[in-house]
Amino acid sequence: MTETGTLTAPVRSPSAPPLLSGLGLFTVLLGAALPLIDFFIVNVALPTIGRDLHASEAVLELVVAGYGVSYAVLLVLGGRLGDLFGRRQLFLGGMAAFGLTSLACGLAPSAWTLVAARVAQGAASAAMLPQVLATIQAATAGGRRAKAMGLYGATAGLSMVAGQILGGLLVAADIAGTGWRAVFLVNVPVVLLGLVLAARAVPETRSQHPEPIDTPGTVLLALSLLTLLAPLTEGRAAGRPLWTWLSLALFPLVAAAFYHVERREDRAGRTPLVPPSLFALTSLRRGLIMIVPFSIGFSGFMFVIAVALQQGADLGPVAAGLALAPMAVVFFVTSLCGPRLIARYGTRVVTAGGLIQAVGVALIALTVWRSWPDLGVWELLPGTAVAGAGQALQLPVLIRIVLSEVPAARAGVGSGVMATTQQSALAVGVATLGTLFLSLVPGHGMRDALVTTLLVQLAGVALTAALSLRLPRKVG
Repeated sequence: MTETGTLTAPVRSPSAPPLLSGLGLFTVLLGAALPLIDFFIVNVALPTIGRDLHASEAVLELVVAGYGVSYAVLLVLGGRLGDLFGRRQLFLGGMAAFGLTSLACGLAPSAWTLVAARVAQGAASAAMLPQVLATIQAATAGGRRAKAMGLYGATAGLSMVAGQILGGLLVAADIAGTGWRAVFLVNVPVVLLGLVLAARAVPETRSQHPEPIDTPGTVLLALSLLTLLAPLTEGRAAGRPLWTWLSLALFPLVAAAFYHVERREDRAGRTPLVPPSLFALTSLRRGLIMIVPFSIGFSGFMFVIAVALQQGADLGPVAAGLALAPMAVVFFVTSLCGPRLIARYGTRVVTAGGLIQAVGVALIALTVWRSWPDLGVWELLPGTAVAGAGQALQLPVLIRIVLSEVPAARAGVGSGVMATTQQSALAVGVATLGTLFLSLVPGHGMRDALVTTLLVQLAGVALTAALSLRLPRKVG
């Protein structure tokens, strides 16, 4: 209040960090949704792609795995580049590249061309996604940051379910005769809108003390993830050849070399690609440990249910996608309550979410056992709705916990580590639970294979709930 009695607006210091407006938050969340939607959107389109491009099962696996592996391998590097050159700049460049590679996927004349375009699309996603969380970390604070993190978690979870629903709708709609190609071409107008909005509303942020790229660390991390993910995602379709076993045997050796190089750089006072000192943060370490089983179960369920509903229950792509609509709706609504529940009950919300999800998965398994093959949205509604509520009380909160103590200067690195862990676990989930399900089908039938896979997922949910008891009670 001035001497004349008029109110004066608060003046921001010139050195204060830029603020992320509501429109800016919407824009970066749009950028976060696109890569996650595209990981799942092809699940219901794969049968159509195989028929149209005369692709074998092994090549179709590469359409999924090529995207997921390149995405996971380059995420931490994308976060470091954002810290170094500016997160807004990397976000714009990554989004533009995502639009171009989506166009290449939609116009692919052959299966191998599609695989190559998907690998490039994964690389573009890796440049774009880490900038989202890093921008939120650097350009928000306090209650605004908590709300933005909650919305990011809601967007991430909703995107993974909505991708499968949208894929079914687009394939069935056959817009202008595009068929499966629409699941990629739909990205192009969305990207154009995102670029316009980002140029206007996303502030530029970067690390105040950027470090050069850690080349040895980057190469060793890429090799570590490749030696693990490539044989897991492609091994079954390829018939488990010798290279898959050699690759898995090489993984612990390369991972140990990566840790040794990063620890040496960290102790020397330099900033490695993944600083081991970052894992001294209890919230980050324990949150990441929980994200692994959660994401494995989530992606494995989404892949298996898409195959079972289409090939076993004879549902079309639209019906198979819409069967998951209750999960998406309940997830989104429940996740909006997350910040309020966390403020009141702390991280015990995650434990409650795990128990609720366990009830939902058990209900789905019971429904499959009793009603197979007469499954649809109404039969699955109780289980999918309850599971969606449980997932919504876990994923958004876990993302917030992981990054709660990461300094703003290392926002890109922390975001890249979190996203890499999540994306790698998503790829492992499709490979492990998907392989289990498909290997059980010939000898036990589709119903028993699906029930068994759901029970394995239920064990993973129980593990997640148990691990949540070790989380710090309060979230910063």
